[in-house]
Amino acid sequence: MGRVEEILGELNRDAFVSLLQKVIGESEHVQNNPPELIPQEVRVANHVLEVLRPLSTECGGPLIVNHVSYSPGRSNLIVEYPGTESGKILSFVGMHMDVVTANPADWEFDPFALSIDGDKLCGRGTTDCLGHVALVTQLMKKLGETKPELKSTVVAVFIASEENSSITGIGVDALVKNGLLDKLKNGPLFWIDTADKQPCIGTGGMIPWKVHVTGKLFHSGLPHKAINALELGMEAIKEIQLRFYKDFPAHPKEKDYGFATPSTMKPTQWSYPGGGINQIPGECTVAGDVRLTPFYNVADVLKKLQEYVDDINLNIEKLDSRGPVSHYVLPDENMRGRLAISFEEAFSGVACNLESRGFHVLCKATEKVVGYVKPYSITGSLPLIRELQEEGFDVQTAGYGLMATYHAKNEYCLFSDMAQGYKVFTSIISQLED
Repeated sequence: MGRVEEILGELNRDAFVSLLQKVIGESEHVQNNPPELIPQEVRVANHVLEVLRPLSTECGGPLIVNHVSYSPGRSNLIVEYPGTESGKILSFVGMHMDVVTANPADWEFDPFALSIDGDKLCGRGTTDCLGHVALVTQLMKKLGETKPELKSTVVAVFIASEENSSITGIGVDALVKNGLLDKLKNGPLFWIDTADKQPCIGTGGMIPWKVHVTGKLFHSGLPHKAINALELGMEAIKEIQLRFYKDFPAHPKEKDYGFATPSTMKPTQWSYPGGGINQIPGECTVAGDVRLTPFYNVADVLKKLQEYVDDINLNIEKLDSRGPVSHYVLPDENMRGRLAISFEEAFSGVACNLESRGFHVLCKATEKVVGYVKPYSITGSLPLIRELQEEGFDVQTAGYGLMATYHAKNEYCLFSDMAQGYKVFTSIISQLED
């Protein structure tokens, strides 16, 4: 064990649980689902400040604490423990102070209050991501209390609004834009917002899509006079999916990165204007997403999806139909069924640099503390880290909650996992000192 690891010791359960209890108590007020629910991350930030401010420079301590807001109530915190060598730095970023929504009626316990069941710590945000907020706060607190002499500056960045990254100018994107994180490019940046104690080395891009289907509404007793929008939608989506999987098959690099799945394109929502059971619908809308591994280009997929729809519209009579009077063209009426595809904001996935110093120290620390190292990748999306990577940061990702309860009902984490996360962090700091 290195000198730094000895000084920083183990995660203090009482201090960790005490802070976690306070921040989980704010989780109802930091649910992120605009416009109905706008999180007030300042409520969580105040608890973090309560722990760290007594160790800050304004109170005679070593920690440099910067509280930054770009919108009322939407807090970011940048906390630094200064090192002795200029330009040497490592950072822990991504501990977001908002959560996804929770309906108490669906849970076995109150999601907005911490429940403790032995090693299990239960409540909304324990795994994602208030547990990490409490964890990294304890690391910075211990640095401030013990004052080890380090060559590298250690920085923790607690952020706003990760759970709704479509709303910009609030969290890490604003911090980057305003230059407040520029110096973090001088060392590895560990994004602490995944799960299961292993390095997450790849994430997926996402393309939200919507296909509007137009047919002809008619009485279900006269189906030959209708163009059934539901049937057309089913067959069209099937054809689009078949073409997608032919053009974007499993990529060879997905195996190297341990992706659980290849790129996928599938429907997740279906809607239509309504009508009687005896009416064949004249329109419907199918929506879904593409989850794209980072080895394919989002622009290429957007182009292909549009081409698929254009070609189906030109050759709609060739599309498979359902039964002897199911069809998508009414020649006597000069009417054809048609599709229109649209997209919401798309973003690319991330493939972490497997040759970087940050990756190697994370792997070594994980193997030492957890007992093994098995990096993995998922097609879940973390668009903010892609932006950081494009800005020149060496981003590596890890997390110490449970994937099985991530964004789920009855969310919980294990204290023992968080304690191992703390030891991983101290090992990383120690390795980068050598």
